Amino acid sequence: MTKKYLRLTDGQWQVIKNFLPVKTKGHYALRDLIDAILWILRTGCQWRNLPENFPKWESVYYHFRKWGKDGTLNRLNAKLNKMERKRQGKHRTPSLFSIDSQSIKSGPFTSMEKGVDGNKKINGRKRHVITDTLGLIWGVKVGPAHQPDGYAAQDVIEPLLGYLDRMKKILGDQAYKKGFIDWVKEHVIGLEIEISSTPPSEKGFVPLKWRWVTERTFGTFNFFRRLDKDHEKTPESQEYWILWQNCQIILNKIK
Repeated sequence: MTKKYLRLTDGQWQVIKNFLPVKTKGHYALRDLIDAILWILRTGCQWRNLPENFPKWESVYYHFRKWGKDGTLNRLNAKLNKMERKRQGKHRTPSLFSIDSQSIKSGPFTSMEKGVDGNKKINGRKRHVITDTLGLIWGVKVGPAHQPDGYAAQDVIEPLLGYLDRMKKILGDQAYKKGFIDWVKEHVIGLEIEISSTPPSEKGFVPLKWRWVTERTFGTFNFFRRLDKDHEKTPESQEYWILWQNCQIILNKIK
């Protein structure tokens, strides 16, 4: 992980420019808009404090929200995931997934869809992500921290069913027993849910095969200040930042 944000290289830009819309609102270059979004992701800067060497924050924010809502960001994330899997000698789409959640504290001025996770004593929101065995994020859902994992998982999985036709098994912990397994049996043919947990005799953190990669992915969020806490007014914005973070991780591997 680099110690500071470096602007997109020519090689990185060549990879992603074909996955983005050609036209933008205003006169700003598409590459500068992407650089501004990734800079905020890394530094945690407030929108209105975006430095003057980037486009105006209103334009950057407009495209951040637009690309999240119209599916551009999801398509970019999926394309980069497939590219990275191919680079590592794997099939472009995975068959084995791991799903997990992370409760995080909310920052100031965050009031929509919040709750208290009674187990972890956290007042804020909960991130639900599904990753492959490389730790790449394929789906994300953010909701109040008190929302049961099993029911939130349905919202994570459903959008993926249309194009991840190799999905065969999802690994999860005991929290996904209630609600999720029954939903899968009713709505998804041929998808296996494997529930695993730490052996009772073990104490502390015990890495479980394949599921530890999702924990590692949560760990990478700490290197992006915009994700160290939930600073977003809406849970959708938090979801967009998580997908941008996954894209940035992949782009960092390209010179």
